Amino acid sequence: MKQKVTLIYLLLFSVFAFSQQIKVTGTIKDNSGYPLPGVNIVEDGTQNGVTSDFDGKFSISANKGSILTFTYVGFKTQTITVDKSVNLDLVLTDDVAKLDEIVAIGYGSQTKKEVTGAVSVISAKTIEDLKPIKVEQALQGTVSGVNVTSSSGAPGAGINIRIRGIATNGANGPTAIIDGYVGDISLLNPNDIESITVLKDAQAAIYGVIGANGIVLVTTKQGRKNQKPKVSYNTYSGFQSANRQLSMLNATEYALLLNEAYANGGQAIPFPNVTGLGEGTDWQKEVLQKGAPIINHDFSISGGSEKTTYSISGSHIDQDGIVGLNKSGFLRNTARIGLGVDLSDKLKLSSNAIYTQFDRQNLNEGGLGSVLFNALNAPTTLKPFDANGEYTLIPSSPGFGIEVINPLAQIENTYNSYNYKKLNGTVGLEYNVFDYLKVKTQMGFNTSNSKGKSFNKEISYGGKVFDVAQSSVNQNTVNDNNYSFDTFIEYDRSLNNTHNFNLTLGQSVFKEWGNGLFATGYDVPNNSWDFADIGLTTGALEVKQNGSYAYDERRLSYFGRLQYDFKQKYLFSAMLRKDASTKFGPNNASAVFPSFTSGWVVSDENFLKDSEKINFFKLRASYGLLGNDQIGNNGYVGQLNGEGEYVFGDALNIGIAQGILPNPDLRWEQSEKIDIGADFKLFNNNLSFTTDYFINTRKDLLIRNIPVSGITGIAAPGAGAPTINAGTVRNSGWEFDISYRNKETSNFKYSLNYNVTLLQNKVLEVNNQTGFIEGGSFGVGQPAPARMQEGFALGYFYGYKTDGIFQNDAEVAAHPSQLALGAEATPGDIRFVDVNGDGVINSDDRTDLGSAIPAATMGFNIQLEYKNFDFSAYSFASVGNEMVRNYERNLSDLNKLSYTLDRWTGEGTSNTVPKVTTAATSNGVFSDYFVEDASFIRLQTVQLGYSLNSKFLEKLKIQKIRMYAMANNLVTLTKYRGFDPAASSGDPIGGGIDYGFYPQARTLILGLNVNF
Repeated sequence: MKQKVTLIYLLLFSVFAFSQQIKVTGTIKDNSGYPLPGVNIVEDGTQNGVTSDFDGKFSISANKGSILTFTYVGFKTQTITVDKSVNLDLVLTDDVAKLDEIVAIGYGSQTKKEVTGAVSVISAKTIEDLKPIKVEQALQGTVSGVNVTSSSGAPGAGINIRIRGIATNGANGPTAIIDGYVGDISLLNPNDIESITVLKDAQAAIYGVIGANGIVLVTTKQGRKNQKPKVSYNTYSGFQSANRQLSMLNATEYALLLNEAYANGGQAIPFPNVTGLGEGTDWQKEVLQKGAPIINHDFSISGGSEKTTYSISGSHIDQDGIVGLNKSGFLRNTARIGLGVDLSDKLKLSSNAIYTQFDRQNLNEGGLGSVLFNALNAPTTLKPFDANGEYTLIPSSPGFGIEVINPLAQIENTYNSYNYKKLNGTVGLEYNVFDYLKVKTQMGFNTSNSKGKSFNKEISYGGKVFDVAQSSVNQNTVNDNNYSFDTFIEYDRSLNNTHNFNLTLGQSVFKEWGNGLFATGYDVPNNSWDFADIGLTTGALEVKQNGSYAYDERRLSYFGRLQYDFKQKYLFSAMLRKDASTKFGPNNASAVFPSFTSGWVVSDENFLKDSEKINFFKLRASYGLLGNDQIGNNGYVGQLNGEGEYVFGDALNIGIAQGILPNPDLRWEQSEKIDIGADFKLFNNNLSFTTDYFINTRKDLLIRNIPVSGITGIAAPGAGAPTINAGTVRNSGWEFDISYRNKETSNFKYSLNYNVTLLQNKVLEVNNQTGFIEGGSFGVGQPAPARMQEGFALGYFYGYKTDGIFQNDAEVAAHPSQLALGAEATPGDIRFVDVNGDGVINSDDRTDLGSAIPAATMGFNIQLEYKNFDFSAYSFASVGNEMVRNYERNLSDLNKLSYTLDRWTGEGTSNTVPKVTTAATSNGVFSDYFVEDASFIRLQTVQLGYSLNSKFLEKLKIQKIRMYAMANNLVTLTKYRGFDPAASSGDPIGGGIDYGFYPQARTLILGLNVNF
């Protein structure tokens, strides 16, 4: 009996000893003293694991005698044996072989050391600092070679991304690849993103025809194996206001100036008594709202076991506009789920699905007649409402024109809605045939549905172009779909750890299809938005209008890439892609695009290997050809979509005719990319420096509407000249990116980053009948002010050059006649330059007036940490870009900007601003008088945060609570008179013309981050 009891005691003791749990806590940092969040800590042989929090802190209980393994991408793996409870201060050292993080390069990845292309990476930390509403905003000022502009400051408005300049007169934006499939980054929740990688040179050639404008690779956050559920909740709310207002004439100034204009024109003055007019109505103040709200919530849950990983997230953002509040509002909801499963030791499944839904309302935001155009031109002597409480009508007499209306009435009578739903994602399998051979297949999909509705209320603004005699409602529904199916193998071998090979071979299929339906109904019941539906309209059936379209386009591609290095010191890669696209006819349906990259890790040579100052030094070079098929469908084949008139008997009949003339020889645009670069890490890896020189030449530009015959009829509705390959554009320049981070004390850390891009854009060839292509508009009835022409920047401004103001009759008499511009000059008028010297000022004297393309862009960013406080600031600057001031209507009785107070009133009074007059002049023709330097520097984001003490949070089972305050678009320094010097419509030709851009909002935010 005693033996049995003793045996039981021994067994219980052994079990107790074996299962004795020991708690290990600590903080993990890099060798510069920065905390490392997300380090995986796993007890070997078990599923017991945790990850370090935002401050690098962790806590885990493990069996005595077990081994804890610490792993983090870009750092050497470390292990410890658990023998007693300890509080560790663990330092992970950089793994030189990995050299920081793994970089996505398309159909694979490389360590940063091995990358031979021009590649930039934006981390989740940067996105968190910036808190962008749209992901694209995180690229502004953080990546060299990338310029981001907004088409409007309205919530939900489009954002333009340009990588290394504007290369074509067509689509210029890069292609976004989200977790391996073609997607739209503007629809993503920024907090779902783990990293963004920008491929700027021939490295993008692996994507063939969609890589000509660059590639933006987005990797979303995923769970990690052996990680307990990690819950994160983020919220912020704030208020928005305009970051600037234009200086306009008040009522008294306006009346006095108008009296002067009428007197100079020989007419009776309209304001014999200006007493009591005062300041009048500030129309900007009336339409620009202060305190427009914005609120955001998002959460995520992630984790994993030995064989599975998961990540679930959702977000909600609701933003009112600073013009019209909810009349220009934006609401977006997203939901995402990512799942990874090891189906066996060799077979792995990965999947990711994102659902996005947004609602948007918008006002007239750009062009003549926009809300802000009306607010700037409406006379300050008029009140918003008349004596009856109705909106004041702005007169339609010649001095006021027929385009300007009461902007408050315009907002009130604007009714529209747009709803968009999209589901997109990817499903992939990876099979490890051998350790060195993998087979991967992946399907990406996008399906979206949208519906829009706008209501035109029956209304009169007093004889204006915006008067509506018959109410109507326009409705549309659109369905767009695409899928991609990629299958490839990856062969990875090393011979004696000296010769390293990686071979990728694959096939890609892409298909997109969709349809749209549009209709209009008239006579909406009760003339009300509440009844604005085509099914309720009562107008005669014959006046209802409808239309539709459908499309189906495909691409088939084969690609291969060979990567080779010798001792990870001499690097080489070659890529080849063959694409076939239904955008082109049988003559040129397919094309082959090769590229090459190479690198030399100079710091691994014996003469630098032991350098104490140079930790890493690599030289890079690349060359490649990439294609572009981003043009309209069916350009190579004729279609009967035009209108024709035919006489049968004695009756005139409307029929169909050929539309746009076909061009069966259409071929691909080709982008030739050359890049030479160098990467450095200096002074214990604290200083990083990257520089690149690039030349991007886009050949065989696909240009529309080029006349090819004098006898072919192309004037009928729906007809037109064909698209042909007829242009060449070159972008060249330098990029510099320098970063420094250091730890001065255990409590204070900082990092700095500065990047700059120097760019030169030039059109080398335009092969049409005229030698140029026009774009944009200015004023009313004037020629297009922007051009694409050989020898100049793409979209340069083309108009008259000025030489001050005529001071007296003698100067007028001595100058060539300006009558051809609309009126003979008199003292006080603008003096135009006789550029060609023929003694007459006419259209032949128009010349280059500058370009909207900046000569240099740069960003300067700083991050500071002191104990539990953190601070970050991001700024961006653009230098050398011009913008056209086109938000002023050139009519006598409309309001003016206050610079007109410096007008010419007599000899010697002004040589910059012409006199005011109601008489005919040539002062309103497009000239450099309306072209302004739009260089600027903007403090984009400033954020101050405080994290609660972690020891206190441990008791609450909370990893982190961080509170922060943030300001966006805080300050913009510029000489430009308009609302936003950074705005652009996005058009390659005419994008820098300001019709009254909706201004960017200054946003003040309070936020909270909580991690469990």
